[in-house]
Amino acid sequence: MRWIVSVCRRAWRQLTSMRTALVLLFLLAVAAIPGSVLPQRNVSPEKVRQYLQDNTEWGPTLDRFFFFDVYGSPWFSAIYLLLFTSLVGCLVPRFRAHFVAMLRKPPPAPARFSRLPAHSSDLSVVPAAEVLSVLRRRRFRTVVRTTGDVTEISAEKGYLKETGNLVFHFALLTLLLGVAFGSWFGWHGNRLLVQGDDFAFCNTLLNYDEHALGAQVGEGDLPRFCVRMDKFAATYLDNGQPVTYKADVTVTQHGRSSSHLLQVNDPLRLDGANVSLLGHGYAPILRYTDKYGRTHENVSAFLPKDGMLTSDGVATFPDVNLNPSTGTRDEKSQIGFSGVYLPTLPSDPSLGRSAFPAENDPRLMLQPYRGVLGFDAGAPLSVYTLDQRQIDAKRLSKFGDPLMLKPGDKGTLPDGTTVEFVGTLQWISVSIRHDPGQPVVLVGASALLVGLLGSLIGKRRRVFFRITPTGMSAGGLPRGDYPGFAEEFASIVAAVAPAAQVPEQVAQTDVKEVV
Repeated sequence: MRWIVSVCRRAWRQLTSMRTALVLLFLLAVAAIPGSVLPQRNVSPEKVRQYLQDNTEWGPTLDRFFFFDVYGSPWFSAIYLLLFTSLVGCLVPRFRAHFVAMLRKPPPAPARFSRLPAHSSDLSVVPAAEVLSVLRRRRFRTVVRTTGDVTEISAEKGYLKETGNLVFHFALLTLLLGVAFGSWFGWHGNRLLVQGDDFAFCNTLLNYDEHALGAQVGEGDLPRFCVRMDKFAATYLDNGQPVTYKADVTVTQHGRSSSHLLQVNDPLRLDGANVSLLGHGYAPILRYTDKYGRTHENVSAFLPKDGMLTSDGVATFPDVNLNPSTGTRDEKSQIGFSGVYLPTLPSDPSLGRSAFPAENDPRLMLQPYRGVLGFDAGAPLSVYTLDQRQIDAKRLSKFGDPLMLKPGDKGTLPDGTTVEFVGTLQWISVSIRHDPGQPVVLVGASALLVGLLGSLIGKRRRVFFRITPTGMSAGGLPRGDYPGFAEEFASIVAAVAPAAQVPEQVAQTDVKEVV
């Protein structure tokens, strides 16, 4: 049993050492690299989906090890908790020791000033009160010790360095607490929001494309509000690079509706959540007329696959071709379209890529499919692709030649049915999140800068004076690397005894405290 206690004690000492804390901080930084390089589900689920489609070999392996959800992964959490524990175990003893040192009086003067890095002797005798006055004007902590006819003055200054060091590390600990608090009590979700009243979004879990709740958050804790996009406008450079994204949205909360302008890096701050604009795309409107003359309309968001907003997606019509006399439909006559949307048709259409992200000369390329779409099978399906399982099983097959349509154009399918490209609606992807740890993180980041500044500016040093009936001597000792200490010591001696000679200097080797 004793050896177990000994091993645990050694392990605790190793974990709470500053060296271990630095190693863990480095590991945390390295572990965060995949979160910056790879798309993350909590920010851009559509990019994760596209990455998995483009990297069928490595994608599933990376997904299995949480590389698309780095900050919620077990291995990142383990490093995070170990760093938190290490900092607490390291900082608490240091804070206690520093607090005791600040209350303790400066130590007695060493017996031999000549052993100090800076010293001066044979100074004219000055009353102790004048020496104290000079030192206190320079904000030194002082103490006077008298033994017989010998008076010694010890002065110390520069606790700001260690104080700043501790503030810096406690601020880092505060940052970790703020992030952990936000992870426990915060939540976030992503939603693709199409323009128009029919696609307004209300803040419930069922309406999110992707969401994550903190460990202490339930669905009933979500604030109640609805968001509708009324208009979207974008401007681009000649090379297609976006300059501005602006969305006019209407928010209904607490029984009141209000209009707002949503822009990139300018989130909409609601009561209990922030709404941020992430991306933009187009949603083609298709009108299909079946063989019984009934029309069906579909609005499907197409996902961009390049910077020019070349977008692909699908439009499905599972309830068409319903026989009006019998009220039944042939399941094998369901219609689906796999398409590519080009906002601006290039000079060579065979390239299959848009020439510009704005809708200067739009075209919609469609490949019709007929058969069983698979909606009745009960398996989850993507709204951005047709069910490949149905295609592989020959239950869903191509139906006619591809079509290229302009807004307002109609295409005719082999059975005489028609499809019309009505136009497009704009859509935006928004991130809605609540992070109660942000104020804590802000305080921690501010304190971290203040502590870093203090640790860089502060220079701890000690100065001693010994006054005897026959003369006065002085010595100085920097408590660390302080190249300017010799000049400061000389100025102090000159202020105490103006007629004194330049203080003698000892060669700068390894500075050790002499008390």
